[in-house]
Amino acid sequence: MTKSVPPAYEGNPLDQFLCFSVYAAGLAFNRVYKPLLDRFDLTYPQYLALVALRGQDGQTVKELGAKLHLESNTLTPLFKRLEAAGLLTRTRDKQDERVVRLGLTPAGAKLTDEALGCVPTSILEATGMEASDLKSLNDKVAALGAALRNTASS
Repeated sequence: MTKSVPPAYEGNPLDQFLCFSVYAAGLAFNRVYKPLLDRFDLTYPQYLALVALRGQDGQTVKELGAKLHLESNTLTPLFKRLEAAGLLTRTRDKQDERVVRLGLTPAGAKLTDEALGCVPTSILEATGMEASDLKSLNDKVAALGAALRNTASS
């Protein structure tokens, strides 16, 4: 008598895990983003930081870290590299010198605008999806991430 394989294990069993699908999609995104960002001499985390600052200049390291879901010990070297490249400024807050505020230089704002002028369109094309479908998927994945972060912090 032969055992039949349960449906959950037909094909690649990892394909049954949402976490693996999200992970694999993240790796695929990185492969698509890399050549797009190489022309701007940016890494993906640097790109995200610049885009977040372009939306709101003068954020603190803590505020930006919360938006990017990264700790300050990860962000500090990233910001130092962006500052050395002339794209970012780091200044101590006048009311509380323990707080570091971040700002884009004119060159950083220009580079970010150039990247935003082509990278999102290229990513949309690479997905093969309609913008509305991609937005719906993004909303669902963002809600999933928020729920998981809430679960992990409680």
